[in-house]
Amino acid sequence: MLTCENVTFRYEKSGLPVLRGASLTLEQGQIGILLGKNGSGKTTLFKTILGIRRPSGGAIRFDGEDLLKMPRRERARRIAYVPQDIQFGALTVFDSVLMGRVAYFGLKASHEDYLAVEKILRDMGLESYARRNVEALSGGERQKIAIARAMAQEPKLMVFDEPTGNLDIRNEQLIIREAKKLAREKNISILSSLHDLNQALAFGDKFFFLKDGVVKYAGGPEIVNEDVIQDIFDIDVKMVKIDNQKVIIGGNNYEH
Repeated sequence: MLTCENVTFRYEKSGLPVLRGASLTLEQGQIGILLGKNGSGKTTLFKTILGIRRPSGGAIRFDGEDLLKMPRRERARRIAYVPQDIQFGALTVFDSVLMGRVAYFGLKASHEDYLAVEKILRDMGLESYARRNVEALSGGERQKIAIARAMAQEPKLMVFDEPTGNLDIRNEQLIIREAKKLAREKNISILSSLHDLNQALAFGDKFFFLKDGVVKYAGGPEIVNEDVIQDIFDIDVKMVKIDNQKVIIGGNNYEH
């Protein structure tokens, strides 16, 4: 379980805080979606969870252990990061996924590391891609490789930064389907930012709305309503149900 308690952060000692006491709880196997305008603190909160930035106050724990005191390599075994635009270099798919094992093998991979990568590629239906150059693949395929590389870390938590931001509709659905499959079958927690609220509703179990550096609303799909969206994004939308699924109409760009 991931818990953030009153996390604060400012980029300069004399500057205004970006996070003003952000708190959230994500259970094991849950998919949590972080939502808010640009500048609300989403990326900064991600960076504090990942250890890229150290908060000026508050606590971040995973399974009861203090992430702020955890060695970097140990943290990498618990938490995997999948950025929106990942650069692999001129590597094969197999070698790209193998890089996710660095937290385990250091300088030289073992036979067990190779077996672990083979299993991940097999589980994700990527065996036929193993010897292909990642840079020659489509955006959706590369994003799937990024997930596979993150899986090689054997994490308990995966952090996604706008995983569908640069993809077409088909590949958006593919990535969301693969991520949900991981959460359900591997009992992995996922924390993701998204700008599309309809995608968020299709993807998430729990929703965290950030405003002015704090999580103002948190809960299941029931908290995603017209009033909350108006408060967070300053836009008017209408919510309807289609096939028992909430659908948001209006407000084409949720970030502004």
